[in-house]
Amino acid sequence: MTGRDPRRAAPLLQLLAESGVGAAVFSVAGEPDVETIRRGAALARRERCDLAVGFGGGSVLDAGKAIAAMMTNEGDLLDYIEIIGRGRTLAKASAPFLAIPTTAGTGSEATRNAVLASPEHRLKVSLRSPFLLPSIALVDRN
Repeated sequence: MTGRDPRRAAPLLQLLAESGVGAAVFSVAGEPDVETIRRGAALARRERCDLAVGFGGGSVLDAGKAIAAMMTNEGDLLDYIEIIGRGRTLAKASAPFLAIPTTAGTGSEATRNAVLASPEHRLKVSLRSPFLLPSIALVDRN
């Protein structure tokens, strides 16, 4: 997952390609919403991705955590979301998720929830689970 401009992740994508690692790129153009997560998870399943990488700000990382969860859990995202959904517990661990924050302050790389918008309901809601903690977070403190 990248932000609005996937070209910002070009060095990472080049490094992956040089290492023989294929990648499917999914752009998150702002605050992630329910439909964004559905599309991202569908792409990851279709491309048979083994893991998810979020390279960007808090919105990208929240989207990445939710997409990684939906890569391994059956059903619809609304089965697991609080308030507007069924609030079920995720049954399976998320696909491995690597968080690479490019902004400071959101802390999404260290939390167990993903904040998602539901324009239909005019609400922000959370997907929460211990499974949402990234497998690895690469944080540059400079």
